[in-house]
Order: sequence, then structure tokens, then C-alpha cells
Amino acid sequence: MSSAKAAMTDIIGRQPDDSSYDEILRELAFARMVQRGMQDSDADRTISDDEMKRKIDSWQK
Repeated sequence: MSSAKAAMTDIIGRQPDDSSYDEILRELAFARMVQRGMQDSDADRTISDDEMKRKIDSWQK
């Protein structure tokens, strides 16, 4: 796996030249969330769609 600095440089390099600071930060945060989600999936730290629906439904009560 590439270093964090290399991954961030790649993400920033793919952004349009007129990207705002906030847009770039959003892209970096999104990439990190995806990476964490993939790590969770690989480690079997996931729940089913049905379980997630039950959790969301319980929040709305």
C-alpha cells in the first residue's frame, strides 16, 4: 500500500486547478472514509442491511 502522503498527493493531483480548499478536503475525507470502510469489511466488522435498517428505525422512535 502506498504511503499516506503519496495517496494524498495523488488525490490532490486529480482535482481541477480551480478546486477550493474545502473541495479538496472533502475529497481527502471521502477517500479516507472509503479506506476505513474497506478495512472494516476485510476484518468482518460489518453488519447486514437488515440490521442497519433496524438500528435506523430505532433512532426514529
